[in-house]
Amino acid sequence: MQAHTKKLRTKSLVALHFTGPSDNKEKAIKALRSLGFTDTLDSIPWRDAFPEYDDNMLPGVALAGARTKEGLTQQGLSRLTGIPQRHISEMENGKRPIGKERAKILAKALNVGYKVFL
Repeated sequence: MQAHTKKLRTKSLVALHFTGPSDNKEKAIKALRSLGFTDTLDSIPWRDAFPEYDDNMLPGVALAGARTKEGLTQQGLSRLTGIPQRHISEMENGKRPIGKERAKILAKALNVGYKVFL
């Protein structure tokens, strides 16, 4: 079982939109990149990138992802939470709703906010 570690705070992100002379566009992009900004003009919404996931599947996908991120098997998560492994499998596959109380139990064990499972 992996030890729980202190969560690192993520930096806030900001999107910027400017208008100005077109001959300064490349200079502006270069200056912003030197400050850590990235160009997102070619980005697409994640729902367009993963059309195979509908809203009913998202809590289970989030659960499986959080569990994997922590390096836990379903059985290991079951031991940590007291939730039967079979139920965890059913939740990950969208066959069993997670519910608020179980979401809180799972979130605590997986070091995430419980709302990601709702």
